[in-house]
Amino acid sequence: MKFPFKKPVRQQRQRSQPIVHLKYRNGNVEIMGLGVWHSYWRDPYHLLLTIPWSGFVLVIFAVYVAINTLFALAYLLGGDCIANARPGSFLDVFFFSVQTLASIGYGAMYPKTNYANIIVTIEAIAGVMGIAMMTGLAFARFSRPTARVIFSRVAVIVPYEQAPTLMFRTANQRRNLILEAQMRVYLMRDEITAEGEFMRRIYDLKLLRQQTPGFALSWSVMHIIDESSPLYGVTPDSLIQTNSVLMISLTGIDETVAQVVHARHSYGTNEILWNHRFVDILHHTSDGHRYIDYNHFHDVLPLE
Repeated sequence: MKFPFKKPVRQQRQRSQPIVHLKYRNGNVEIMGLGVWHSYWRDPYHLLLTIPWSGFVLVIFAVYVAINTLFALAYLLGGDCIANARPGSFLDVFFFSVQTLASIGYGAMYPKTNYANIIVTIEAIAGVMGIAMMTGLAFARFSRPTARVIFSRVAVIVPYEQAPTLMFRTANQRRNLILEAQMRVYLMRDEITAEGEFMRRIYDLKLLRQQTPGFALSWSVMHIIDESSPLYGVTPDSLIQTNSVLMISLTGIDETVAQVVHARHSYGTNEILWNHRFVDILHHTSDGHRYIDYNHFHDVLPLE
């Protein structure tokens, strides 16, 4: 019995993608190139949002000069088409292009042929679109909401109400509220499945208080290590062997701009101290008032 011949399916050729490199440094897993602005060159919009301000101004200047140079060359191809411009003078037609692109119109130089008027029309449209795009990019950079939140340099595992507890601190550096602030803590570690496959797993850590209506000063984040905790039974050595990392994510609404802000942090195995406690930063004055001393925000003490 003959079977009909089936033509093999030809896989479409895909564009080669960059290889993502993972590196373990000081107990943290680092993705090489993550967050580096020049790695987004294939996405111009994202690149112009992430590039430093000095680079942004330099790019705008370079594009502006390049556009005027192209239009200046177009005017030169038209011969003596600009009144009061020296024939064959690149500088004269270049500065005429600058005046046209910016809609300045001093009147000393003006187009005197149909060819020049056509180029001026195209350049005027390009100028309107360019100014709109540049204004939008600058506004997008200025209007990006940011959160000025600091996290303690280390996290500690210390007994709290007779139970081992993971604890770290965070503080709002701005003099406003972060409304409906939500804190999420994740444990990332290497594991081998029952089938013998390697997997990087992520676990949610349940917090004593995961949300606060108004985050203004400081916040002590705590996770009880009980039988239901992914950290139950772990030791400093086991954390190192599994390349464990704590990932922190804070989101909320900035009261001033009414926009969502976020902050993130991570703790490697060398940044998790066992049997240490944070130095108290809440104090009382002689007249009964309370104040917070941020000078000791990162300080810890070993348990006696």
